[in-house]
Amino acid sequence: MLISYRKNFLFVHIAKTGGTSIRAALRPYRWGGWYSAPLWVASQINQMTRPRHKLGLKFPRHAKAIAAKEMLPETVYRDLFKFVMVRNPWDLQVSSYHHIQREKPEVLQGVSSFGDFLRLKFDSDRPYDYMLDTSAELQHEYVVDLQGRVIVDFIGRYERLEEDFTAICRRIGIPTPALPHLRKARERDDYRRYYNDDLAELVARHYHRDLETLGYRFDPPGSETS
Repeated sequence: MLISYRKNFLFVHIAKTGGTSIRAALRPYRWGGWYSAPLWVASQINQMTRPRHKLGLKFPRHAKAIAAKEMLPETVYRDLFKFVMVRNPWDLQVSSYHHIQREKPEVLQGVSSFGDFLRLKFDSDRPYDYMLDTSAELQHEYVVDLQGRVIVDFIGRYERLEEDFTAICRRIGIPTPALPHLRKARERDDYRRYYNDDLAELVARHYHRDLETLGYRFDPPGSETS
């Protein structure tokens, strides 16, 4: 989560949706105003605690919108421009699979294919460590309150990242900075080529609320993603 009181926005950062690039582009607007000094001090103290956030001095990187709504004064939260990026759940699983292969291969011991990876997550009695793969989380939970009502102002899509980021910057009232391509995968194919009907259905069942709330669907190869 990234908050700018100077430019009056709040970015809810869902993992693997282009958020690292957005945070890097908008970080210069994080500071400013009389509160910069206490915010900086709180951030430094928070970094020195183990585990991080032990003292509750700042929002975690991937905090949900409800956390800010509950913790901030009502008028402050209401007046912030709150936005988020989401991603097609089927595509997100492919991205996560390659990320773990590259960064944490020990987690995938005994997993020889993408299908095995999905079955381990969604169709297995073996306990799965969600902390090692945040793509198992439900994206709609980042944008709704306890009653399931959407509490952010703009839901952008990874599939049109630059276009939606431009719209966000226009709404904030800043020139659109270039988005650095951080953590960009180069070893993967079109996500739809990783699936058969059974694997696609595994993802559809787990993320059915995301599909309803965010409007994604599984498109055949060559068609445009929602």
